[in-house]
Amino acid sequence: MKRRRLGRSGLVVSEVCLGTMTFGSMADEATSRRILDHAVDHGVDFLDVAEVYPVPPDPKWAGVSEEIVGRWLAGRARDALFIATKIAGPGGGWFQAPVRHGRTALDRHSIARAVDGSLRRLGTDYLDLYQTHWPDPDLPIDETLEGLGRAVDAGKVRAIGCSNETAYGLTKSLCSAEQRSLPRYATIQNNFSLLNRRFEDALAEVCRREQVSLLPYSPIGGGVLSGKYLDGTGPAGARFTLYAEHSPRTQAMRKRFVNDKTLESTRRFAAIAREAGLAPVTLAVAWSLAHDFVGSTIIGATAAAQLPDALAGAEATLSADVRKACDAVSREILYPMG
Repeated sequence: MKRRRLGRSGLVVSEVCLGTMTFGSMADEATSRRILDHAVDHGVDFLDVAEVYPVPPDPKWAGVSEEIVGRWLAGRARDALFIATKIAGPGGGWFQAPVRHGRTALDRHSIARAVDGSLRRLGTDYLDLYQTHWPDPDLPIDETLEGLGRAVDAGKVRAIGCSNETAYGLTKSLCSAEQRSLPRYATIQNNFSLLNRRFEDALAEVCRREQVSLLPYSPIGGGVLSGKYLDGTGPAGARFTLYAEHSPRTQAMRKRFVNDKTLESTRRFAAIAREAGLAPVTLAVAWSLAHDFVGSTIIGATAAAQLPDALAGAEATLSADVRKACDAVSREILYPMG
């Protein structure tokens, strides 16, 4: 497993990061531990958690993913792993209610409370990367950076990042950090995949020029690029099968990921993968890692058996012809996720 530096930070992590948002909902603890063991045994040393996980967000299990990872981490050498987690932030809407009674501002007080909560659940005294899960656009960014800076100065956090941020928001935060000598974001964690290439429109340039690393989430399009939703429904227990039954918010999320344009795109990408001798999931992960602004791409699983094809993406090199074929699909079916 090759490694990459995250932004200008001291974190040099595996090219593949294991996401844990299913731990405690779609994957029970025993299954989650098997997934963690398999990933680490195959070279993954970077784990992504969040205070609101698992999904779909629900007050009855908010924080459970961190607790599961924390119990697993207790049997491991802490310094051999990089742990990233996130404070919810108010921008996510459906993420608010499960966390701290809906109090999800990114002010100094909320950040201090959230950091301590994550440290307690993870059973560790420091976090390698701490990110804002959703922005707080009505709050001056200086307030957020000062709160994060206090956690860094206290030795509780090594590096900071953001998630679901815009080009303006990222640029503004970097300018404020420079002007006020505050910690700067090393990473941005946004949706980026063959089904959602909007990051390339503006954010990619910011990352390249400012040395900020993208940590793509859903590089497999929430599992859609595996082909398992091509029948229009999906297997029992799959993420968007459950989302269709959970709430109006999750149903809307399903429609974003599973629709006529994403399914037709997936069929074409699957054909490209077959021609290249790759599994569709391997193609999707390898395509993500082929971008110079990507630090580590985040894969998820509900069973250890799903990991090999995704991990193989770190070893695959896509030819120029394969990348051109993928680009052709993207040009013909623009923005399949809207």
